[in-house]
Amino acid sequence: MFMGIDTHKDTLAVAVCDGRGQLVEWLEVVNDNRGFVRLTALLARRPVVRVGIEGSGHFGRAVAAHLSTAGVDVREVPTTMTSRERGARPGQGKTDEVDALAIARITARDPGLPEVRLKVGVAADLRALLDYREDLIVEHYSLANQVHSELVGLIPGYHLTHPHLKTTAQVNAMLTLIGDDERIRSGLTRRRLVRVLALIAETRAVTTQIAALVAGHADAVNAIYGVGPVVAARFLAEIVDIHRYPNRDTFASANGTAPLPASSGRTVRHRLNRGGNRQLNRALYTIALTQIRADTEGRTYYDRKRAEGKTSREAIRCLKRRLSDQVFKAMRVDAAVEMRSADAA
Repeated sequence: MFMGIDTHKDTLAVAVCDGRGQLVEWLEVVNDNRGFVRLTALLARRPVVRVGIEGSGHFGRAVAAHLSTAGVDVREVPTTMTSRERGARPGQGKTDEVDALAIARITARDPGLPEVRLKVGVAADLRALLDYREDLIVEHYSLANQVHSELVGLIPGYHLTHPHLKTTAQVNAMLTLIGDDERIRSGLTRRRLVRVLALIAETRAVTTQIAALVAGHADAVNAIYGVGPVVAARFLAEIVDIHRYPNRDTFASANGTAPLPASSGRTVRHRLNRGGNRQLNRALYTIALTQIRADTEGRTYYDRKRAEGKTSREAIRCLKRRLSDQVFKAMRVDAAVEMRSADAA
């Protein structure tokens, strides 16, 4: 039998189906330890082979961790798959029971669903730090844009000598340029610049903390040209366990670098995959751009694809797919090293 769980903030809708997709049992439990105890009792009563959860990274995070810790095979079911499954059976509407049964049927039909990512340990810490770092960067550039908007009127032509506010030196130079101007708008601009200085310092401190956490966990990944501590941390935080992906093609599909077949009749073609984990896709894009700007194998590969007639964007997509394979192989190496170290300890 197979179980599907539709997660909500307060409740969990649970459906159990057999191998043919027929509903065997349905119940609704609260989304806390009391509900988890009822789920454990249900699993003891029914021979459930696999559990599928929609939203294991959000409202289903706690129940996914609880079941995985208990040794249950728990898989993540994307919302798009649930929607398609529900749409394939018109006339039934949309209820928690319908959604839970759809998730259970998908879980029964697709043994290749990815295992849930347990946000614990180093991966959870890195994800929290990366998200906080992103918040700092967004605030930094928002304030910088406001400063630029004000300076257009305060100091016409300032941009010719002070075009950027990315570094401490650049911000200090801007403060010097404003000087002791007593206009209210100048005073507000100084406050914003002081805040930008604090954000730069805090971003640097968080980046140092990320680098310290990554050390020893992604040595092979770091060896790839274009991968720094922040990019390596993103791979560790998003992937959690590389063995969730049985092969490099599965990994490429999960990060959105594997093109989707779009053939019909005699026309054989592929189209851009806009799905997958966009954070991983963005990290691969960063590596690709870094390699293209230097004399690297990535640059040689990119030039070869351009010579074949591909556009710049198409060539970069090809390079990202190639880099996906390299990251997959490197993360397997890092996982093996970490496992040997754990066994030795």
